[in-house]
Amino acid sequence: MAHYDIVIVGGAIVGSSLAYHLRKEGFSGTVALIERDPQFAHAATTLSMASIRQQFSIAENIRLSRFTLGLFRRLREEFGTEADIGFREGGYLILAGEEGLPILKANHETQIAEGADIVLEDIEALRRRFPWLSPEGVVAGALGLSGEGWFDAHALLALLRKALRGMDVDLITAPVAAIGREGNRVTGVTLDNGERLDAGIVVNAAGPNAGKVAAMAGIALPVEPRKRTVFVFEAREKFADMPLLVDPSGIYVRPEGSVYLTGGAESEEGETAADPADFEPEWSLFEETIWPVLATRIPAFEAIKMTRAWAGHYDYNTLDQNAVIGPHPQVGNFLFANGFSGHGLQQAPAVGKALAELVVHGGYRSIDCSAFGYERVTSGRPFRELNVI
Repeated sequence: MAHYDIVIVGGAIVGSSLAYHLRKEGFSGTVALIERDPQFAHAATTLSMASIRQQFSIAENIRLSRFTLGLFRRLREEFGTEADIGFREGGYLILAGEEGLPILKANHETQIAEGADIVLEDIEALRRRFPWLSPEGVVAGALGLSGEGWFDAHALLALLRKALRGMDVDLITAPVAAIGREGNRVTGVTLDNGERLDAGIVVNAAGPNAGKVAAMAGIALPVEPRKRTVFVFEAREKFADMPLLVDPSGIYVRPEGSVYLTGGAESEEGETAADPADFEPEWSLFEETIWPVLATRIPAFEAIKMTRAWAGHYDYNTLDQNAVIGPHPQVGNFLFANGFSGHGLQQAPAVGKALAELVVHGGYRSIDCSAFGYERVTSGRPFRELNVI
């Protein structure tokens, strides 16, 4: 029976970031990073849209993403001169109609207060910037001038995993079948092959599977998988200046080389947890929901051709679509890094740093994640992010 000071359940971007920052913070104990899908074929990390933004409604979320932006800025200093994640600072453009304008303005004030480079413009100014944009149903938009865009999720994860190989972290490939608990402490994990790993601390970084992992320890966590489909399409018109555009309907679109990516058609009303094994795209969403919106917002997209699609799962927090970060208030050696609801990839480096500081130093130093604590779950007190994409 092996013993580890820390066992991290989930080895994609969140778990890998935590393991990496534990060593960077000087943690000298033993660390195991467990991942059931070593190729990350079904990981939320690699099936995401791989983007980063500062346009959130909550200051704490902006701070998490700004930390990650700082890592992107010093990527080669951190990981070596060959490090490259293809970060394209194309910006986000979040549009609002009359009804959504007060929220857009309030969000913008929060973003500016946090130092984000976001400009709020009326539709006339936006039309001067982007002549291809239709003003129908839009009165204003918030545009990220810098610090927002998209990147290669596989490349970022590969940088972390490669670094871990030289950091004395045991990378274990197996599903976790059970978590041992005695009173107010977890004692370790059992793998599906029957192997038992004793642990001083267990960290739940299991992405969409986080709710089930917490339940293994007898803990309720309102996180479940929600399927999201991304479509790839071709168009005759190429808009090199196009940011990641978010329509008031929630439909988004952005360029990707010679094609475009789009999604955001799922309705949360009445939505239930996805089958963890279901990665079949919801093909009907494109013609029934997405295409009409794109054709209205960008008239040149009346003539487009969808070529392929993929589906991934959000680790969706049903309480407030915000992350749960930090220790359980009673089971103090069980830590959460869950429920990012689509923001996990861009927030993972910051959360890994914050939790590493908590473990090593006994408190948050770089970013205070107290507002994301589990206590709000037990009290049923949402800490709601309004800008969920």
